[in-house]
Amino acid sequence: MRIERIKTGVRSLPEVAAWPQMTDLVDRAVHREWRSVWEYPVAACLAVGGEEEAAAPAAAAVFCSMTSIHLVDDMLDEDPQGDYRRLGSGIAANLALAFQAAAHRLLDDPGVAPAIRAALQAKLGGMALATAFGQNLDARHLSSEEEYWRVLEAKTPPLIGAALHMGALLGGATAETAEGLEEIGRIMGRFIQVSDDLSDALKAPAGADWQRRSHNLALLYAMTAEHAERSEFLHLSTRAAEPAALAAAQTILVRCGAVSYCTLRMLEFSHAARERLSRLQLADRKPIERLLEIQAKPLAHLLESVGMAEPALTFEGG
Repeated sequence: MRIERIKTGVRSLPEVAAWPQMTDLVDRAVHREWRSVWEYPVAACLAVGGEEEAAAPAAAAVFCSMTSIHLVDDMLDEDPQGDYRRLGSGIAANLALAFQAAAHRLLDDPGVAPAIRAALQAKLGGMALATAFGQNLDARHLSSEEEYWRVLEAKTPPLIGAALHMGALLGGATAETAEGLEEIGRIMGRFIQVSDDLSDALKAPAGADWQRRSHNLALLYAMTAEHAERSEFLHLSTRAAEPAALAAAQTILVRCGAVSYCTLRMLEFSHAARERLSRLQLADRKPIERLLEIQAKPLAHLLESVGMAEPALTFEGG
């Protein structure tokens, strides 16, 4: 579904149309092949035999939810590039509330059967609460990998899982099939979060993750695993704003096994999603297969940039 179709649906709400700051955030959103989660309901809808247009309410709701989550997440992370820097924290927080409310309004489509509308609202509300809980956990200092996985499980997986679940319901799927696709989405959410961590750890100049090192799996590994350069990494990682120190720290990430460890976990997630998909009875698996393949692309580029071979992350039908 083209992003302009989704934007038009969001702008159709009277409050959005009359709110310049809200319409500006809608207009500035761009399609990114591996990040456009609003496409996931469409993929699920098509996979269960539905028509693309049927997924429009869920696609628009996920678009609004993503905008809301990003506004809040940037404030919690104190991201120097966050929209709250130009808008102010109060206005950004209010906009986040508005986008979450808009998501619920967009799901209340009279063309959808009442029972399905109720199920969609419950799923979106559950996702929003779970994600907010995860963001609250993420605002605290993490001291172990166990804590990292607890936070991760509460943040991205509920969003991806709900996106596929809602699309499946709008495509006419049974509750069992929708739950199966949601499980795949939750696995994909784990993959996406680790992929984002690795990308943030290896990019230059240093991003916000270097200020909250224990919240990034690659950085957490380098700080806590037993390896010869651990002390040097701990020292360099506090100076990530300096280009030379950042480059040296990133070299250690490769040598100490942090990059390989993140890649291994993503391989595990990719294989788990593939296995779960092979057990689902779908009208067409290709839309979900495509999502899995798209998620692997950023990782391949990253590994190439640090001189590592690309792992077998592309989907092979089961």
